[in-house]
Amino acid sequence: MLRKLLLLSIAAAVCINSQENNETFLLTIFLRHDQSKNVDQINDITGKTGFRDKFPPKGIDVVSWYVMMGIGQVVTLRVPPSRLREVNRIIETSAWGGYRTEFYPTYDYKPIWQSDWASGKSR
Repeated sequence: MLRKLLLLSIAAAVCINSQENNETFLLTIFLRHDQSKNVDQINDITGKTGFRDKFPPKGIDVVSWYVMMGIGQVVTLRVPPSRLREVNRIIETSAWGGYRTEFYPTYDYKPIWQSDWASGKSR
């Protein structure tokens, strides 16, 4: 419960900061396979709900989309704060049943890491 509250607080802070700067934020979504179903069953469920047609919503940038063996799919989107509810509702109405979902506000650490590495700073 504490973990969920912490993640919710972080998401709210990211959204508020993004709204003030009229920017987007990164949102990573875990689409965890329901292992009580095989891939054909998952595809049947998400096909009937229109998941592939609805997700990602038009105009939302897909930063990365990976398949993690034994986990499912991990999608990172660039989302304007004003469209967060839309992304959430699409997941709720079309992914549930085939996937268990988790949402994480995200940031790209690689450029920071590379800058620190190049300058010799320790982390």
